Amino acid sequence: MSGRRVAYLNARLLDPDSGLDAPGNLLSIDGVVAALGPRLFADGVPGDAEVVHCGGRVLAPGLIDMRVFVGEPGAEHKETLASAGQAAVAGGITTIVTMPNTTPPIDDIALVEYISKRGRESSAVRVYPMAAVTVGLAGQRMTEIGLLTQAGAIAFTDGDRSVADGQVMRRALSYGRAFGALLCQYPEEPTLARDGAMNEGEVAMRLGLPGIPGAAETIMLERDLRLVGLTGGRYHAAALSTAASVEALRRAKQQGLPASGAALPHNFALNESAVGEYRTFAKTQPPLRAEEDRRALVDGLADGTIEVICSGHDPQDVESKRQPFEQAAFGAIGLETMLPLALELHHNQELSLLALLGKMTVGPARLLGLPQGRLAPGAPADLVLFDPEQPWRIDEARLISKSKNTPYHERPVQGRVWRTVVAGRQVFPPPRET
Repeated sequence: MSGRRVAYLNARLLDPDSGLDAPGNLLSIDGVVAALGPRLFADGVPGDAEVVHCGGRVLAPGLIDMRVFVGEPGAEHKETLASAGQAAVAGGITTIVTMPNTTPPIDDIALVEYISKRGRESSAVRVYPMAAVTVGLAGQRMTEIGLLTQAGAIAFTDGDRSVADGQVMRRALSYGRAFGALLCQYPEEPTLARDGAMNEGEVAMRLGLPGIPGAAETIMLERDLRLVGLTGGRYHAAALSTAASVEALRRAKQQGLPASGAALPHNFALNESAVGEYRTFAKTQPPLRAEEDRRALVDGLADGTIEVICSGHDPQDVESKRQPFEQAAFGAIGLETMLPLALELHHNQELSLLALLGKMTVGPARLLGLPQGRLAPGAPADLVLFDPEQPWRIDEARLISKSKNTPYHERPVQGRVWRTVVAGRQVFPPPRET
């Protein structure tokens, strides 16, 4: 309907981009933020506006999750774009960036266009595909980065595997620079990590499980950062998990390299002890590390070394997880739990609420060149209304994702989403049919 207006009253407005943290109101018109501030509606609310009473809850930009594995195409029994969208909006996420690890992999123009189209048709959120760096995710031959960018690929990654060949990675960074392309690498030296099931250390020794050394991540990251220095290409470490890696990225940023990094809640909310007695739901990628590594990630988030928090949502069906630990699939879901787990950092006084939200809104938006992630006139009205204090307990049976492989079952958390809005329209909770 043309001129559709929605007035949000009595909110705590939080905009990490501008630093705004103040009580106020917001007006959206036709899916775009029209105005906001404490004095808005001083002369009354427009009579034709739908009114949302926020009750002092936080009204912030909708979250942007730039690491989401979806089963479509090829493994729709694990997750579809539609089911991922429903899980995302329940977690306050309004934009997801999908990984190319599908069947077939997203490595050509037709498949990039397919994901974009399917996202528009079936998902409650905005869907942007990442395309593969290498053909077939095989690590040997670079994809057509320029043409894929034109087709809608928002960035490039081989998903859950590294581009191990240094020459291929150097060419991709060099070629990608011409298009401003962002290369998102999962940093792990594959021969060191091969056959490993969890973090290498005392817990793995006690359980008799083969380990993945933290050095496997740091060696690959340091190699890549040297290549960034050679090429000037834009580089993003998609999932950091070790203290040494955080320090390597910190040094690179101090040198002015165009490098960034992300952390997953699994790696800052849990450590390797969560594996317990062979709990396969705690078999994640990257693996859960030692407590000192977990603390280093928190410190890296707090000092700005790590700009992004993403869910690493990786749905696996029961058959994939109901295996001996060594044979079980890696991965944990995370769309619905990213916000409350991240809020633990705020409740523990490690990050301000504004800084924390920035890592799930304007941080990824800047890296990806997206207009979302801001509360400002002219920005898309992609919004989340949530109560950061409300306590609840994670219950896998109540999660919306098709797969239920969460390591957080029965974990008490604080922070509940009340409403999620995409392009000015309520998508969570599902609006009642009229």
